[in-house]
Amino acid sequence: YHLEYDTVGARGEATTASAALMIPTGSHPRCQGPRPIVLYAHGKRTLKSFNIADLTSQSNEEGLALATVGPARGYIVVAPNYAGYDTSSLSYHPYLDADQQSKDMMDALTAAHSALSALKIADNHKLFVTGYSQGGHVAMATHRALQAAGIAVTASAPMSGPYAMSAFGDAVVMGQVDDGSTENFIMLASSYQHAYGNLYTTPTDILEPKYASAIDALSTTDANTLIAQGLLPRHALFDSKPPAPEFASMTPATQPANLAPVFAMGFGPDHLVRNAYRLRYLRDAQSAPDGGFPIRTTGVPPARPANTLRQDLKSNDLRNWSPTAPVLLCGGDADPSVFFLNTQLMQQYWATNTPSGRVTVLDVDSSGGSYADVKNAFRAAKDLIAFEAILHGARDGGAAAVREIYHATLVPPFCLMAVTSFFDAH
Repeated sequence: YHLEYDTVGARGEATTASAALMIPTGSHPRCQGPRPIVLYAHGKRTLKSFNIADLTSQSNEEGLALATVGPARGYIVVAPNYAGYDTSSLSYHPYLDADQQSKDMMDALTAAHSALSALKIADNHKLFVTGYSQGGHVAMATHRALQAAGIAVTASAPMSGPYAMSAFGDAVVMGQVDDGSTENFIMLASSYQHAYGNLYTTPTDILEPKYASAIDALSTTDANTLIAQGLLPRHALFDSKPPAPEFASMTPATQPANLAPVFAMGFGPDHLVRNAYRLRYLRDAQSAPDGGFPIRTTGVPPARPANTLRQDLKSNDLRNWSPTAPVLLCGGDADPSVFFLNTQLMQQYWATNTPSGRVTVLDVDSSGGSYADVKNAFRAAKDLIAFEAILHGARDGGAAAVREIYHATLVPPFCLMAVTSFFDAH
């Protein structure tokens, strides 16, 4: 089913959004009677036309995977497209806006309850929340919001999300430039400018003039189209020239070594962000460092950042709450797009702020311990990708081939496998 519902934008303005509602059918016992609900948050999309309910679209792998492991296992699935996508009347997308996106998710859940009632389909009052990448952040923010509203969550399982936004942002500007950084920065700048109005007076305050027009285009224009039109650099977020001599060692960063090739791609003479803006950000990070990066001290965001982007990142950082329901955090420690640092910092924060045993952390790219079947299957898939790359002439042991698909293709099915097992146990 395709639902449309009322929600709000980043400034609280009235708007609309849409969602997929997937319902188990068939004679199997797990598809009969009242069923649990899974509220699912999807990953980053750059086309406004995206509709996770359209299972005929070849680009909707996430929706197809969700249909396979959700309704097929007896779960009712509610999967919002988010405000700004599909039939939404909002002209922009509030990317990684924790407050708006959690409200959007909750409004979709309300709409789904109404639709289920009209269809005379009952749920069993169990509510699970999950999501991947951007959706990992959305899922965690939604669990926090549901808990604050007194709505019971049975369990949640955010996957590979940028939860520690302040630390993650600092890591990127300090030279650990993530894969997909130019798209991410444009979408984030647009989102936070709409929400807070404090990032710039004109886009050229932060962007090189030739790319300033892309600031509001990405939610309606495919990133590859913008790149082909010369409106967005493919990889180079920052200038290959250090903004000041003292920052040469992070232009680019070289550690951790396995991600150094990714960091290096984020720098070049034809870059997105003005060097003067990067310098201002770095100076503020020196004056008011995050407690989780580059040195782990308090483990929490800075108390009083002066840079407005750092202020906005702090506002959307999730190191400020503790779950009362079980949580599984899943990801891979070699993720070149959303660094595993995010998961580690949440784990560290919750280790001192949440009762023992409530939070489980799964690194699918590890060995031993729990979820051994998931880890073994991931290792086999990873080895196969590397082996195929070597057969086709790769001289790096297949490392580049693995990195290229690690975040978007390699990790998701194995985290989803673990999440379904985790939810089944609750």
